[in-house]
Amino acid sequence: MALLNQPISRRAMLGLGSLAGVATLAGCSSNEAGSGSAASGDTTYKIGVLQLTEHTALDAANTGFVEALDDSGISYTIDQQNAQNDQSACQTIAQTLVNDGCDLILAIATPAAQAVAGATTDIPIVGTAITDFAASGLVEDNDAPGGNLTGTSDMNPVTDQIDLLTQLVPDAQTVGLLYCTAESNSDIQIEMAKKELDRVGIGYQEFTVSSSNEIQQVVESMVGRVDAVYTPTDNTIAAGMTTVAMVANPAGLPIICGEVGMVENGGLASVSINYTELGRRAGEMAVQILTEGANPAEMPIGTMTADECDLVYNQETADEVGVDVSSLADQGGEDVSASA
Repeated sequence: MALLNQPISRRAMLGLGSLAGVATLAGCSSNEAGSGSAASGDTTYKIGVLQLTEHTALDAANTGFVEALDDSGISYTIDQQNAQNDQSACQTIAQTLVNDGCDLILAIATPAAQAVAGATTDIPIVGTAITDFAASGLVEDNDAPGGNLTGTSDMNPVTDQIDLLTQLVPDAQTVGLLYCTAESNSDIQIEMAKKELDRVGIGYQEFTVSSSNEIQQVVESMVGRVDAVYTPTDNTIAAGMTTVAMVANPAGLPIICGEVGMVENGGLASVSINYTELGRRAGEMAVQILTEGANPAEMPIGTMTADECDLVYNQETADEVGVDVSSLADQGGEDVSASA
């Protein structure tokens, strides 16, 4: 089993608390600076941020990015925009940030990055919380992007997550694969999950939604048909995770999730990317581009290894679905339930 076998340090605090010290501006053309000092002379950089939607993982990546800017000491203005999971809004916001003359744009999640990439080939773009940049058509190659876009990938340790499922639900014969068909990042992870389930000899059924409005009905259709649920870092499912848990947990369906925020909102457990750190690394790349003239075309996509991920579980959920998670505590896992 590929699970971490050593104590894991507590995760960095999630949320957008650190954004309070940074101006959230109406446009990149504002002259109000961020909290960093002007380490690079008198230059104040204009930075735009397009975040796909609000949920714990993407918020944490945003937080980490801003922390990296502040730690670098650069002077900057920042325009924080959220598309509320609307692709047309992504495109509108992306074009606005380009028209405002930003020096760099951060795109959080694949659809946001695709919108910004379609709006400019000149302004440097740093993406984060994107599963596979190359497979999503954002770069030529993850090791040599070849254009104006680079960033950090949240490619999941899917092998570890499926091994976690077999550890916690050893008698599972059929796993429900829950994801949104509108997200290319989810397609990639689901194909990986299928291969891993084939490896361990467990059957699976796919249960898909096209929007958040379908989540409750689709999860209800899983009850009695599967023994456990696997859902990747899918933005639609993550944003609707409380609905998923509201149906699955009383039915005794354990959910292995793609990331920690989904576990906090009612999932059972995960081997999770630390999104604050992921965003921080994206911020460090942005600083290199702005202050050192680094070329996004030559900056490989940053990744995190399984050893850098966090083993997390929700004790309240475990009690509700009747799964023993004591072994995860022994492995250094962290209980992220509300009562922890």
